[in-house]
Amino acid sequence: MNTNQELILTGDRTTGQLHLGHYVGSLRSRVELQETYETYILLADVQALTTHYDQPELIANSVHQVTLDYLAVGIDPNKATLFIQSMIPEIAELTVIFSMFVTVNTLRHNPTIKTEARDRGYTDLYYGFLGYPVSQAADIAFCKATLIPAGEDQIPHVETARKLVRRFNELYVPVFPEPRILTGERLGGLDGVGKMSKSMGNAISLNATPDDVQTKLTKAKTDPARIHRSDPGHPDICPVYAYHELFRQNDITFMLPAVRER
Repeated sequence: MNTNQELILTGDRTTGQLHLGHYVGSLRSRVELQETYETYILLADVQALTTHYDQPELIANSVHQVTLDYLAVGIDPNKATLFIQSMIPEIAELTVIFSMFVTVNTLRHNPTIKTEARDRGYTDLYYGFLGYPVSQAADIAFCKATLIPAGEDQIPHVETARKLVRRFNELYVPVFPEPRILTGERLGGLDGVGKMSKSMGNAISLNATPDDVQTKLTKAKTDPARIHRSDPGHPDICPVYAYHELFRQNDITFMLPAVRER
């Protein structure tokens, strides 16, 4: 039995297959963390509605698909607790209570919400989309989680959770710990713009076939400063090189001669 006093909560919205960005940013660390910490992993089907409310079949199917992705990367149900968000009524109750402690302006100024709204072309935000950080705070509080492994874009959400938990503890009973975030690496998208994301169409799914990977990589953004094949490469600004370095470290010396070694 795990005796570590820290408790981890992590998870994903069930909006489709997970991709390499998920793996680099959080999945591989979850596999390691489950060996040391009490770990809860959330299949966030309710939060998937914030952007896919008109695709209920996708969300339902994705609960199964994401679970398979978790098992495939090495998450062990005997070491980590997997649960479906919609099956926990207490999360919905906490979401309502926490929503009383935060202003609409605060949510509108959340940088992650603003960025995603811009990327998706949202000009008029639905309440559910705007309130995503409140729902996430309820997930964290429900588990009494202390550590949240997530990408840097989740820092504003975890900070909101800290404030909501603190407010609840002050008003009522101090029962919820204030969570801390553990940030992971970020994998850039195939288009060289921002992080890898399904919604941006610049991702490689975890279950992609070799042919799918080859097709996507041949269209991927490479070194923008390398105009001719004879020009020296610039690994620091080449997205494809970043993939090579992450996934083929043992073969890193077998690069084309025109690519400069680090």
